[in-house]
Amino acid sequence: MPFWNLTEVELEALRLSLWVSGWAVAASLPLGILAAWVLARLRFPGKNLLDGLIHLPLVLPPVVTGYLLLVLLGRNGVIGAALYKYLGIVLAFNWKGAVLAAAVMSFPLLVRAVRLSLEGVDQGLEAAARTLGAGPLRVFFTVTLPLMVPGIITGLILAFARSLGEFGATITFVSNIRGQTQTLPLALYTLTQVPDGEMGAMRLCILSVLIAMVALICSEVLARRFARRMQG
Repeated sequence: MPFWNLTEVELEALRLSLWVSGWAVAASLPLGILAAWVLARLRFPGKNLLDGLIHLPLVLPPVVTGYLLLVLLGRNGVIGAALYKYLGIVLAFNWKGAVLAAAVMSFPLLVRAVRLSLEGVDQGLEAAARTLGAGPLRVFFTVTLPLMVPGIITGLILAFARSLGEFGATITFVSNIRGQTQTLPLALYTLTQVPDGEMGAMRLCILSVLIAMVALICSEVLARRFARRMQG
């Protein structure tokens, strides 16, 4: 078989990775913008604690994060049991749990990029809009948010790339189930554990590197383009 022809298992892992990463980024974007705004603009007791909790997945071993998710949101977990009992929602060992694990691991990167962008917004422009009679929400959506676009794009793409590469938390929280939770990194890991899996593992390795590089390049290009547009 030609080297570049992906097998059905590999295609399945690629599709699931894109699906999981897309949902993880889309679901965490509103909360990421809110968290960035709270950290950048508000002062309140416990702000450092909140900041630390948001960025904790960056420094915790991913397996620890996955285990905590399992303890809290597993079917018999502290929160997971209530979700199943009252809403019929099960997160562990299915693709929704994989989305959650990817979202938790990529969330700090999203918040960090958006927060840096927000801190760079000229608050004089917001003050000028308020003096013209615009309310807080209108100022945010017509002045602040457009000026944050480069940071939001950077955060989205970095979070997407991080979600694609997520391994430790995912395999701990939702296991390695083909067609359900077996994303690219998990499929690559599986191929390294079976005889004659070297070629497939190398294909997935190269594919992961290419996707990550494309994401980083797109992030840089789009951020610069929007920055130039905002500067007029």
